Amino acid sequence: MEGEKCTILVIDDEQSIRRILEKELVTAEREVLTAADGKTALSILKSHWVDVIIMDLRLPDVENLELLIEVKESVAYVEVIMITGHGDVDSAVEAMKYGAYDFIQKPFNLERLELVIEKAHQRVLMARENSILRHKRDNNKQQVQFIGKSEAIQGIKFLINKVAPATIPVLITGDSGAGKDVVARMIHQRSSCSGRELIIKNCASLQKELARSELFGHAKGSFTGATDSREGLMSYAHESTLFLDEIGELSLEVQASLLRVLESQSYRRVGEKQERKAKVRLLFATNRNLAEEVEAGRFNEAFFHRINAFNIEIPPLKDRKEDLPLLVDYFLMRLSPDNSTYKIVDRAMNCILRYTWPGNIRELRNVIERSIILAENNIITERCLPRELVSAAEESHAALSLELVEKKHILKMLQFFDGNRQKTAEILGISRKTLYRKLAQYSL
Repeated sequence: MEGEKCTILVIDDEQSIRRILEKELVTAEREVLTAADGKTALSILKSHWVDVIIMDLRLPDVENLELLIEVKESVAYVEVIMITGHGDVDSAVEAMKYGAYDFIQKPFNLERLELVIEKAHQRVLMARENSILRHKRDNNKQQVQFIGKSEAIQGIKFLINKVAPATIPVLITGDSGAGKDVVARMIHQRSSCSGRELIIKNCASLQKELARSELFGHAKGSFTGATDSREGLMSYAHESTLFLDEIGELSLEVQASLLRVLESQSYRRVGEKQERKAKVRLLFATNRNLAEEVEAGRFNEAFFHRINAFNIEIPPLKDRKEDLPLLVDYFLMRLSPDNSTYKIVDRAMNCILRYTWPGNIRELRNVIERSIILAENNIITERCLPRELVSAAEESHAALSLELVEKKHILKMLQFFDGNRQKTAEILGISRKTLYRKLAQYSL
């Protein structure tokens, strides 16, 4: 969220002001839209996501603060900076009572304006993040389960039940979409702090410069834009669980700070010397090979060994295809509208079983949701599946068929020559080295 591009809307009836601001404010991280009046501005706001509005206090087609009031009432997560003349300071102060973030007097200083824009944008991002956090907290109350009967899944469930009552950190590894978040939720729901909210953060969304502030909070004035003190995720997760997904995306500096939390159960907000107690259960997840990241110098070795003390590895869906029928039934039941019953024909199910699922469970869920929409009379056929999935499944089936023919032929020649590998290789027209590789491949 913090790395989003900032979109600015400049509303001023003077064309020269619009041109200057558009020219000076546009950067790789900022987009600038312009409007000459309130009507045009409202039209833009209906079709664009705007973060910061720079608005002239006096516009030709609206009364005083009318546009400001309408914007604040109808547009979520936007901050408004007023542009005023020397005689309009009192009106600008009045505008702040109605929700304006700040005001800039004409002729304005561009450096000051950019600073105010940056602060306003950070405020918008924080408001959006808090909203998402509240939404996630509400969703945490839903019970989750790991669907599957394979030996691998049974092993994962065993580990979850064993580690949940403990307080040690857990590292959850596996490919994207394999279900790492489900494991984290199950651990939290079976822990002693299950009555509290699970706090979730994807570290890939953290802006490098603000990651420590986001995690630990900051004191007022500790950096540019820190206009007031803020609590971090560590504070929100007090006496609960903090799940940090994509932990490999964090900088070495932040990794060191988290290691300190694990070792001393305390942390400091950015800009403060005072230690704060951290009564937090930490769960981590990644799709990277952290051992290789340590070897490459991109991951803190001590931190890795600390969080890897208890590792739960989730295998990709292609390695536990016996779970596919259960997962398909689960998603058909969960995603069907109005609790309707959907059936999937054998040929469609065979395509699902032959496909390799590079996107894992997340991809399967999306495919089933699409199939339900396309189903006729609640029957899911091959036509309801994505074309690329059916084609890939057919190619996989053809490749498996060719391998089976080759395996049977090699076995037949070995039996014919009473296990003599030299003669078998010669009659097959391949080297002994290639034959040995084929024997290992087919477990012969």
